[in-house]
Amino acid sequence: MTPQEFFRNDRFASDAGIELIEIKPGYGKARLEIGPQHLNAGNTTQGGAIFTLADLALAAAANSHGTLALSTTSNISFLRSSGPGDILYAEAVEKYIGQRTAHYQVDVTNQNSELIATFNASVYRKDIPLGFTL
Repeated sequence: MTPQEFFRNDRFASDAGIELIEIKPGYGKARLEIGPQHLNAGNTTQGGAIFTLADLALAAAANSHGTLALSTTSNISFLRSSGPGDILYAEAVEKYIGQRTAHYQVDVTNQNSELIATFNASVYRKDIPLGFTL
């Protein structure tokens, strides 16, 4: 199984239209084109859509080592709004990796490279192999 095949099983992110576009050891990048289904009542991107985008990039980076990693904490700060037609990218970078825990920073930007949100998360790595290696 490839990492791309594994992450296609993230049905929530997939149903939201989020696409994993890159995965390397300790790194993940995902993309979301904002459509009407991603908007809140104020006609801006719903925070949950941005969180889900960042969370998939985190999952890719954290699980890139081939062992199941689950988030223990996540924190997002919304810095700029986005809306219909915007293309958002989430880039997750591993900042710390220990034997069982790791920490990641995810930046969410738009098609103009403007910072939309920052997301920080810690994960716990279990002894469950995922069936792929990078």
